[in-house]
Amino acid sequence: MLLLDDIFEMHGGYVLEFSDRTFAQFFAEELNIDIDDPSYSKNGTSKAKRLRYFLQSVDKETVVKTLNALWEYREVLRQRSGKAEKLENPHGRLLALINKLQSGNAAAAKNQQSAKPAFDRAKISAFRNDLMNLSRLDPQARGFAFEKFLKALFDVFGLEARDPFRLRGEQIDGSFLLSNEVYLLEAKWQNAPIGAGDLHAFHGKIEQKAAWARGLFISYCGFSEDGIQAFGRGKRVICMDGLDLSETLSREMPLNHVLERKVRRAAETGFAFVRVRDLFPI
Repeated sequence: MLLLDDIFEMHGGYVLEFSDRTFAQFFAEELNIDIDDPSYSKNGTSKAKRLRYFLQSVDKETVVKTLNALWEYREVLRQRSGKAEKLENPHGRLLALINKLQSGNAAAAKNQQSAKPAFDRAKISAFRNDLMNLSRLDPQARGFAFEKFLKALFDVFGLEARDPFRLRGEQIDGSFLLSNEVYLLEAKWQNAPIGAGDLHAFHGKIEQKAAWARGLFISYCGFSEDGIQAFGRGKRVICMDGLDLSETLSREMPLNHVLERKVRRAAETGFAFVRVRDLFPI
């Protein structure tokens, strides 16, 4: 709650720049909730006290939906005003809190495959260092180390990376779960950016699987602009490059939320590759 107080400027009884009228309007339009209901005023009538009580009394799914809606509103306000971000990595910390909420009750949390991790700065820092060190290895050793790195990274964010997360030449194949959807993985670390041929070949593999299968193509050295353009829109593949991985780790963003944002943007625009820095602008 202290984190939320800072992120949503809830000190002094306020919440962001809401007036009482716009606060009620926001909850009604975005969440179909009457925040003016007296049941939320048991600890006080200020906007901050009502929001705190609301978040502590409703189900976790509603809490997550509320936090995401408030974050989007906060960012619109900040970008319109041109204000610099004053907090350290607020979005990454908020998403880590959401992961913790989504891990479910204590019984579900014991199931390591379904539980989402809480924020662990030391672990994220170790992954960031491991990624930097991979570039110093020779190609064969680097390939196996990249395979191990991705398997561990996916597992720590509850994505249930499943064998074969296996190196074949310069290519790593595997599968994982994201929002209860199965994704096939293809990952390459080679000197040249990936072109349309490799992307079409991977999409062809996806089309040979079940109709609901999707794919993630990770190319550490990126994708050529011509290749992405030739690959086109409306495919069942999302893309990620080395810079995306680096930004995800350096900004301490939970990987599952990064991938979910890529999937949503692909659904909205048809583009297979949108950079993390564009999905999570600073």
